[in-house]
Parts: sequence; structure tokens; C-alpha cells
Amino acid sequence: MRVQQFIDHLSNVKRYSPHTLAAYKRDLLQFLRFCEMKEGESDFSKITPKVVRRWLMAEMNGGLRVDLPGKRLCAASGRRKLSSVRAFFRFLVKEGALEVSPVATVNGPKAARKLPLFLEEEKMDELLDERLAGSVNFSDLRDRLIVLVLYDTGIRRSEIIALRVDDVDFARRVIRVYGKGGKQREVPMIAELVAAIACYLEMRKEVVEPEHGWLFVTNAGNPVGTSFVYRVTKKYLSEVTTLSRRGPHVLRHTCATHLLHRDASLQGIKELLGHSSLAATQVYTHNSIEHILKIFKQAHPRA
Repeated sequence: MRVQQFIDHLSNVKRYSPHTLAAYKRDLLQFLRFCEMKEGESDFSKITPKVVRRWLMAEMNGGLRVDLPGKRLCAASGRRKLSSVRAFFRFLVKEGALEVSPVATVNGPKAARKLPLFLEEEKMDELLDERLAGSVNFSDLRDRLIVLVLYDTGIRRSEIIALRVDDVDFARRVIRVYGKGGKQREVPMIAELVAAIACYLEMRKEVVEPEHGWLFVTNAGNPVGTSFVYRVTKKYLSEVTTLSRRGPHVLRHTCATHLLHRDASLQGIKELLGHSSLAATQVYTHNSIEHILKIFKQAHPRA
């Protein structure tokens, strides 16, 4: 009962996505199952920090994994699961069901922070100006535009899927984007992107019947899904890079990193990407430092 109230709160108040809601619910049910089966406790008020730590340790050791029994959980996944439980108990405290959260004093597993993967500017130029140049049919034009929008604007995969034709404001040269939590922001369009979208919309008229308003569509005229956008980006990024990851988020990282390389402000990049805090944007400074060191080593006579 309480779990569903919490999920409803995340859905109706926080406006979390269905994917995020499913992850929260799955984590919480796993935690409560552990408390009942391993600790013999189902009363929220009697769950202690020690119980939470034992659950987290069991999760990290792989003892509770159903998909891959015995395989250790990575630190990032452990932190995510703990975050779900922490948010749930914080909700119970706020609702007056508990006085103190048993998770308040529990620290998550630490892990080295990985640098975001990105493509060099030369690789992006090769992809957009050579590999994807001269697109004449609808599918090629659409695929190039998907890559171009992801790179030029830095928006997320979920955000590009949610774009509607009316979100493109040609007069003001901006795209309205609806990000996490339903927050709206406006992202500027460069001249190249304006022209590409205008050309795409002309060909789109021949594909979409009746009109439903979604910007990106399949060859059959239906709105594209998450797997579609992933397949498109992986296909074309694979032609110019051997990075371990070649999904839409790499283009988001690439956009932010290239802007930072060209002296864009962190605050500006934060607003463009729709980050809730500057801390999330600061990870790109590491890539920028690596870029500067590379130039230094290549150019300095004593390096």
C-alpha cells in the first residue's frame, strides 16, 4: 500500500517517466522481500540502518540477483538501488508515518567516476558532412536529422522521441524540449539545423497520413520509439568510431564536450542540457582538461 502511494507520488507530483517508476518499484519490492524473508521484518518502523546495510551488502555480493545469481552488482547500480530505498523512507517521514529514516546514516558504495565518452570534432564532421551527406530519400534524411538534432542540441533520447512538430519554432529558431520531471526548456537551432528540419518536414507530409503531430516518424508514418533512435545512432556512429558505447547519449556528451572545448560557459551548457545542478555538468571539465593536455603535449617544445 505504502509503496504504491510512493510510486503514485513520483508519477503525479514528480512526473517521473514510466521507466524510472518501474525501476523504483522493482528496487523497493526487492528490498521489502529481503526484510521479510531474511530479517523477518515487514514493519517499516522497525527497519534499522543495520538491516539496510545487510540488504545492500547482499545486493552488492550478488546474493539477491535473480537475473544473474552470484554475479556482483556494480557500484553504480548499488547506489541507484539505495537511492530508491532512501527516497521511499524520506517520503514516509514526510508523510508522518516515520520519525526518522533508517537510510539516513547509510552510505552508498563508492566507485571511480567514468569520463563521458565523446567523438572528436573531426569524426563528427566526417559523419555529418561525408557519411550522411547527400541524403535524398525520406529515411536517409530522417536518420541524418536525428543524429544532427542529438548533436546540435544535446537533448536526451527520451526528449527527441517526445518532440512534436509544433515544438519547432522557426520564427524564433528554438526547439521546445520537455525534460525530466516535465520541465520545459528552449534549445536554440543553428542555421544548418533549421534548414534540415524544414527539408525533412516537406518530405514528412508525404509519409504521415493522418497527421498525429509527432516530429520523428518511421517509414510507415508512425512515431519512432526508443529502440529506433538507438539503432539509428549506433548504426552511423559505428561507421566513424570504435567507442564501446555508440548510443544517443554519446552525442549528448559530444555536444557538451565540444562546446566546452570552444570556451562555452558551464552555466550555459547546464541550461542547454537541462541539468538540475551544475555538479552534473562539471563532469565535462575533465574531458576538457584531457583535451588541453593533449594539445599541450603536441605543441609545447619541452613536452
